[in-house]
This record gives sequence, C-alpha cells and structure tokens, in this order.
Amino acid sequence: MDDPQTSPPATASDAVSAPDAVSAPDAAAAGEAPGAVPQVVEVEAVMDALTNVIDPELGLDFVELGLIYGVEIDGPHVHVNYSLTTPGCPIGPAVAEQIEEFVSEVDGVHSVDSELTFTPSWTPERMSEDARFALGF
Repeated sequence: MDDPQTSPPATASDAVSAPDAVSAPDAAAAGEAPGAVPQVVEVEAVMDALTNVIDPELGLDFVELGLIYGVEIDGPHVHVNYSLTTPGCPIGPAVAEQIEEFVSEVDGVHSVDSELTFTPSWTPERMSEDARFALGF
C-alpha cells in the first residue's frame, strides 16, 4: 500500500506541468538552461564572424570592404547594419542570409537581424588599408 505522504517518482511530463518548472519550449525560447549564466556577446566576435561574408566579385570580406556600418548587441540579440558597393549589386539578397548564418554561430547569440542601407553611400575610402592595397586603390 502506498504511503499518502510519499509522492510517486516524478516523470518528464510531471516536470513540464509543474507550476514552478520551466518547460522545454520556455527554456529553448530563453536559449539557456535554467540557472545558466547568460553568455555575453562581444562585438569583436560578431565582427570576426562577419569576415566570412565575402563579396565574390572582389574576393574580400564585408568587414575589410567597409560594408559593415554597425553592430548593435542587446543581450542575445544582434542587429547588423550593412551596405553594398552599389544598389544593384547582384549578391544583395544573399548577404542578409550570410550575415544571419555566420553571426548566429557566435556563442551567446540567439537571434540576428540585418538592415541594408545606402546612407551614407559606400565609397572606397571605407575600406581597410589592406583592402585598398589589394584592389589597387
């Protein structure tokens, strides 16, 4: 006979339905295990990830080309403001996908969005010295 003072062993479904328990979807939405220390996202790590976004025509990355206009970090969310060398650049649609792909791999990043801007207009002066040298500027 069961002792009324002793509860049966908890099951996975009991843990999810318990009022104080964090359900798996809630933990996934938060991106962390309960009690985990939040990962601090560093701008340098995001910029490093953005060096993987390559302009195939020029063979240089968007950071060296000066096409990354800004990175804003709000906890686990990253917003990247970027431009293209010209408004009609054929790689335009793929750039946002690449930004999301590479930045989302940075530890602590849970969401990424990007914004294309042409203000101010990109000019070769925005490039790094190495990029200007490589392209003959």
